[in-house]
Amino acid sequence: MKEKTIDNSPKTPFNLLAGSIGTFISSIFLVMAFSSPYWLVSWHSTYSPFMKMGLWEFCFRHFRFPSFQFDEVFDGCNYIFSFEYKRIWEWLLPAWLMAVQAFMTLGLIFCLSSLISISMYLTRWPLKWTQKYGSTFIGIASMLDAITSGCMFLSVAVFGGQCWRRDWLLYPNYNYLSWSYGFAVISFFGFALSAYLLYQEHIDVKEQKKEEKNLVMQMQTQLGPGSHAYV
Repeated sequence: MKEKTIDNSPKTPFNLLAGSIGTFISSIFLVMAFSSPYWLVSWHSTYSPFMKMGLWEFCFRHFRFPSFQFDEVFDGCNYIFSFEYKRIWEWLLPAWLMAVQAFMTLGLIFCLSSLISISMYLTRWPLKWTQKYGSTFIGIASMLDAITSGCMFLSVAVFGGQCWRRDWLLYPNYNYLSWSYGFAVISFFGFALSAYLLYQEHIDVKEQKKEEKNLVMQMQTQLGPGSHAYV
């Protein structure tokens, strides 16, 4: 008969595992929303001169800017800071859209920092620091996830409230929020949940360290000042 092997290796706590996976998946959604040009899209059946846009790219179909003194046609997709759009930068990039770009960029930086903090704790590198400051690593990751969630909330709230302005893109009623915006919303909820789970893990690790410290103090008290313990 085969002997049953007992796995005594420590299990990863649920809050840490779920929070880490949630942070990773939310980061993927954030990167896709950050880089894809499908935040706002026009209905194909309307044949609007505006086609689609993202944070960094605009696409037009034989578009003529109404107040432009030259009869210049904008056609195709271009980077928002490209030479083709130089003359209409002020119109394409209002202050609120620059704010959305800034919030998304900050969110990307904070989420990458959170992933680094989580990775250092999970891989125990550097070992001395993670053993001594394990709860701090998780607490930092939780705080960074919460800040990222706040940046994502501001991004989707500002964009969702301002993208229908009639002094921006023409015929706003012909447009709709597309999947890139949806990914940003999913990322917001994902980071909020991950921040909560990692915060709970931060509390658990602190309590565990406190119990271990109290246990050592009790053992030292029982042994007495002149006693010696041998292992």
